Order: sequence, then C-alpha cells, then structure tokens
Amino acid sequence: MARIVIVEDDEAIGGRLAATLRAESHDCDWCPDGAAALARAGRGPADLVLLDLGLPDADGFELCRSLRDRLPGAVIVVLTARTTEMDVIQGLESGADDYLTKPFRLAELQARIAAHLRRAEPAQEGGPGRIRHGTLLIDRTARRCLTPTGEVELRPKEFDLLVRLAASAGRAVRREDLMSDVWDENWFGSTKTLDVHVAVLRRKLGDRVRITTLRHFGYRLEPPGED
Repeated sequence: MARIVIVEDDEAIGGRLAATLRAESHDCDWCPDGAAALARAGRGPADLVLLDLGLPDADGFELCRSLRDRLPGAVIVVLTARTTEMDVIQGLESGADDYLTKPFRLAELQARIAAHLRRAEPAQEGGPGRIRHGTLLIDRTARRCLTPTGEVELRPKEFDLLVRLAASAGRAVRREDLMSDVWDENWFGSTKTLDVHVAVLRRKLGDRVRITTLRHFGYRLEPPGED
C-alpha cells in the first residue's frame, strides 16, 4: 500500500483516479486545488504525487517546486494537456520525475504508478554499499551523495541514475538500459526525462563528474581524473 496524493481540479478525473487507486489498496488523498495540495503536504510524507498542471489557483510549475521541497521522498508524476517539448522539460526541471499527457489511458497510468512504486523500494542494498568516484562517496544504503565539503542533495531518480552510471564508470550505457534500470524494464514512451535528469546531475555535481553524451546511443560517466 502506497500513500498517493492526487492533485486534480476536474472532479470526474480526480474521483475516478481516487476510486481506482483505493481499489488497489492505496491510501489516496484527492486535492482539488493547489492550496489543498500544500496543506496535505504539510500533514506528512507521501510516496507518489499525481499533479495536474492546469489548476485554478496555482501555477503548476511553481506548485511542483513547492511539493518537491515539502515531499522530497515522493515520486511526482505530472499530468498535463501541454505537449510541447519546452513544457515537458520545464515540468521535469520543476521537480517532476515523470509526465503523462492528457488524455491518457487509465491502464497506462496504473502501469506507470506501479513501475515508480517498485523503483522507490529499497532494492539498491543488494550490491556494494558504497561507490567511490573521485571526490564523491555514494552511499547506496543511506542514499546519500557525499563530498569533502558536504552532502549533495539529490532527488530519488537523480540518485538512482548516478548510482547506475557510477557502477559502469568508463563504459558506455545505452539509453534503453538506463531507462530499464532506473525507471522500469517495461518503460514505454519518451525518454526525455532521462536527458533532463542527466542535465540536473551535471548542474548539481559540477566538475566532480563528467557525463559524456553519446549521440544516438546513451551516456558514459568518465572515470575520475580523465580529461
């Protein structure tokens, strides 16, 4: 059972989503506007947030940032009728982990939710507990990224992506493998979310890491100290 917050002003959509997820034994809170969503975030943690960007009382991107700050451990999935690439990128850079464009099939949303909840489980502990990459110490058990000057705050998917790349440092990793290992083996749809998460890692980690883009293939995390 997961704690899911639905932020949707359309009563028909919100009610249907809540009923469907409750039937799957999830604990659901349906918030019809931004104010209710922020109030819910203040009452305790959540595992996953379904966020409609087109709310009557709030800018969807700003609300996404606020929910990310207040619910740092939650997976945020944006539900939006906006389909341009810039809108998608802005949503992901605002703190979302995934997006789904309206109209969407309920079965597709259920599959995405199930995939995210599986990936949110502490499955990383089966391997070595720590990875050293240059000045970075990646503690998989504690899910912390440490440097000599302090901790780098990473969102759940950012951390998982860094772990996956660091485990293959110096080797090329296909886009499909990154999506499978970090998001879900049955992932379908755009992989733009991967590019945005790589961009965020580059920005947060600065010159501590170098992630090379391999056009039409994937990415490679360069070994420490190599130019």
